[in-house]
Amino acid sequence: MIEIRGVSKHFKNETAIDYKDMVFETGKSYMLLGASGCGKSTLLNMIAGILPPTGGSVIIDGVNMSEKSQKEKDRFRIEKIGYIFQDFKLIDEMTVMDNINILRIEGIDTSTAGELLEKLEISGQKNKKIKHLSGGQKQRVAIARALVKRPDIILADEPTGNLNFAIGEAVIRELAEVSKGKTLITVTHDDRLMKYFDTVIDMNEITGGMRDVTFGREDR
Repeated sequence: MIEIRGVSKHFKNETAIDYKDMVFETGKSYMLLGASGCGKSTLLNMIAGILPPTGGSVIIDGVNMSEKSQKEKDRFRIEKIGYIFQDFKLIDEMTVMDNINILRIEGIDTSTAGELLEKLEISGQKNKKIKHLSGGQKQRVAIARALVKRPDIILADEPTGNLNFAIGEAVIRELAEVSKGKTLITVTHDDRLMKYFDTVIDMNEITGGMRDVTFGREDR
């Protein structure tokens, strides 16, 4: 279970985002829906330990991650969290399998890579270099790489942002299927994908948007 308690994040440009308390239950899927600037990606990065909250606590399975060192947060993310980035973060000159097997450097067992690629209907591309794949294929590789470590938590930041709706819907459907039994939190702006999630959270209501910490002006 992931708990967000009294969390706020201040930025160097003197703006801030305040979050209402939230709970993400183990084994359920969540869509974070909202306009740009409402704090969706920032929340994912705080859960992942990439960004520290300015105030409040991120609690995962009873452990206050906000009190952990950055080294401890990084190790937790490597072992327990599968992060699917909007820009994929794949290495173009390496093959599909090499992009996944590179995780072995961090001690990750990638023996299920072939099975995941089959489930995501991309096993036929496993020996191709990333630069030769379409956007939808790259997204599927990114999903396989995130799931190969058998994470307890899956965070997906706009996984359909670079895809047309038909391909994006197929990717979300496959992501929801292979993530069953895990905690899945997906950021998106496309409400047409709501049916694939257990819970939809309107982040505009959770944060109210970014505010100016100097003058109290809200930017919605």
